[in-house]
Amino acid sequence: MSDHQPRRTPTPGRARKRAIREHAAQAGVAYSVAARHLASVGLRPGETLATYGRTIYPIGFDPHRQLLVERRERRSLEERVSDTRLGATLPHGRAQHLAERFPPSRGRTGSGVGSLYHGEGRVELLAMLYIVIAAESPGLLPEVGDLAWIAELGEDTALDTACAEVDREARRLLDREPLALWPIIEAALTVCEHSTDWQVRQEAIRQGALLRTMMTPRVGYAGEPYVPGLPVAGVRQVLDALLIVADDGHAPGTWVRLRRSPDGAGLATIIGATWGSSGPPVGYLVWPDAATAPLAARADDLIVLPDQESTPR
Repeated sequence: MSDHQPRRTPTPGRARKRAIREHAAQAGVAYSVAARHLASVGLRPGETLATYGRTIYPIGFDPHRQLLVERRERRSLEERVSDTRLGATLPHGRAQHLAERFPPSRGRTGSGVGSLYHGEGRVELLAMLYIVIAAESPGLLPEVGDLAWIAELGEDTALDTACAEVDREARRLLDREPLALWPIIEAALTVCEHSTDWQVRQEAIRQGALLRTMMTPRVGYAGEPYVPGLPVAGVRQVLDALLIVADDGHAPGTWVRLRRSPDGAGLATIIGATWGSSGPPVGYLVWPDAATAPLAARADDLIVLPDQESTPR
């Protein structure tokens, strides 16, 4: 008597149906819609179009950042309330809160992507953007009392909802060229230095001094003068990740596959998002592996690789 067990004959289409169910669950769409996606764009198991889903903290090759993210997930209620109290204080407190919430990272080895969420002066630039909004569009600022009450909940997302308009406007400001942004910030600081609100006035004076320091030429290793400039790219990435928390999308650092790559295997890293007037990103700035420059792509031209999110949100 043989103890050999006969091999089960696979049911035709079982793997395909499982892939469709998984894609429907991940993308949050109906089974029939998921089936059409798989058929039309050649999605592999676990993959999703970048028009669906959400990646806030992409898994990367930066163990220190991963440690910071995991540690943040384990905060006590007291620590969460302390963080949201900081994040409810505009401009500088919220700027510091966001810089800590989305710490610096780097691209995957071999991708050609360097630093992400990076740059000296990120907190200062974020604070300056909020000051610009206070000067140009004060109606977008949430009420101080409302923010203070929400902060006691200890929930970042509740605070994000209250600050949604001002955060989105801060990101919109960064769509301007850096050279055009400097005089806008400088003018706003001058206005706020004469504010009747002493906290706004004090913060504007402090940030004005910091801006002048940033704009002061330094001497490089070769003896050549240079101006460090504003860390626009890193702050853009911080705000991109923040807006994705509420509106879905995929944060800088997410690894994707280019649909229209000749061999279908062109891999790239998202390094920025393109936003419309509302809703999730309409497109992304991506850096193809080993490329020398980024390229712009529509969301439906990118396929997000599976298992990208490092922590459940």
